[in-house]
Amino acid sequence: MGGIFGVVSKEDCVNTLFFGIDYHSHLGTRRGGMAVYGADGFDRAIHNIENSPFRTKFERDVTELSGNMGIGCISDSEPQPLLVQSHLGSFAITTVGRINNSKELIDYSYKNGSTHFLEMSGGKINATELVASLINQSDSIVEGIRHAQQMIDGSMNILLLTKDGLYAARDRLGRMPIVLGKKEGSICAAFENFAYYNLGYQDYKELGPAEIVFITPDGAETVSEPGDEMHICSFLWVYYGYPNSSYEGVNVEEMRYKCGSMLAKRDNVSPDYIAGVPDSGTAHAIGYANESGIPFARPFIKYTPTWPRSFMPAHQSQRNLIARMKLIPVHSLIKDKSLVLIDDSIVRGTQLRETTEFLYQSGAKEVHVRPACPPLVYGCKYLNFSRSKSDMDLITRRIIAEREGDNADNVLSDYADPDSTNYKEMVEEIGKQQNFTSLCYQRLDDMEQSIGISPCKLCTYCFNGKG
Repeated sequence: MGGIFGVVSKEDCVNTLFFGIDYHSHLGTRRGGMAVYGADGFDRAIHNIENSPFRTKFERDVTELSGNMGIGCISDSEPQPLLVQSHLGSFAITTVGRINNSKELIDYSYKNGSTHFLEMSGGKINATELVASLINQSDSIVEGIRHAQQMIDGSMNILLLTKDGLYAARDRLGRMPIVLGKKEGSICAAFENFAYYNLGYQDYKELGPAEIVFITPDGAETVSEPGDEMHICSFLWVYYGYPNSSYEGVNVEEMRYKCGSMLAKRDNVSPDYIAGVPDSGTAHAIGYANESGIPFARPFIKYTPTWPRSFMPAHQSQRNLIARMKLIPVHSLIKDKSLVLIDDSIVRGTQLRETTEFLYQSGAKEVHVRPACPPLVYGCKYLNFSRSKSDMDLITRRIIAEREGDNADNVLSDYADPDSTNYKEMVEEIGKQQNFTSLCYQRLDDMEQSIGISPCKLCTYCFNGKG
């Protein structure tokens, strides 16, 4: 996925920009970038962060850049921010999201004045450059952003910096958040609102779907009103969001406690301990333990000093190895014990199966697995929350294909229904293949209740195909 952060200030903002971007490091793993505007115009720095955290790569840039306005990103894909010169003037732009109709939009851009795009490795076009091209086809930046919002199939949050101020635009259907923070003489825009608390900002405004605001140090003006329809990603609360963050007024950590509580209410096992796969499964496990009265324990501890993120490497095999290497057992809390193990989700199943085997090898008597969300039946086509190249990377889809053959796509909705026979047999087969003592997923209606906003405002595509 990725994260973005921007700031406008009456004073130099580079340090604020640096730390604000760094606080989004949990959202991306490949590229980091920051662009500033100051007395000498625009300046920019971009680095590869696949093997080193953002902070270590940009410490020198902080001492060399200067400006009172800036934007930046943690990106899982293309290098950005980009510096653009066009008939709309010079600007810097950074985005986060996904474009499903890139080919059509590139052809459209060629027919409407774009003569070329810079080609990246693998023949791909930088998505942020494509967004800039769409914006430049209009007579003003605001009209251009609206045009891009309407043309893009997928999702797209945009920060666009001019010499006069910062434009922030939330995705047309609000699948991702943009929140504003404010302090004396400065306003910032962020994906995660916790990112600005330690920088002295207070919550100021959360943009609505498709809303565009123009930000100066003195305030934020809505230049395009929000839409009525919203489909914010429900997986932000379950997994991607940092515990301190809130979306639509709902805190991530609190939601996970409620989610774990819902799991406990429907369960009937009697383990010795409740455990969460660190880190995102931990809060769900605390909620389960609080509801059930069964003690919460940490039968393995995550070693983070050298590997802070299990998905840092580009290759899945490396990520699996690192995830396994990071978990160090506490043998006295595992040997001869029955455990309920809660993870945020099961995607491919590889890491969780290895974690379970690791517990058995450490002496666990039983390992009951309770994912905090329903089975992932559809690959996300909006946020790139997984590196999966195909829906068949999902363990659910492989099992459905084994059972249904060529008819698999026609019966997916039945496999997503927790009350159907197909669903129950699919879950049983997953548990068998993964060697779990038992497996029980969170129900979608319980997860929605844990979030607490209207289900019609949530995107649940990966669970039931309804985006």
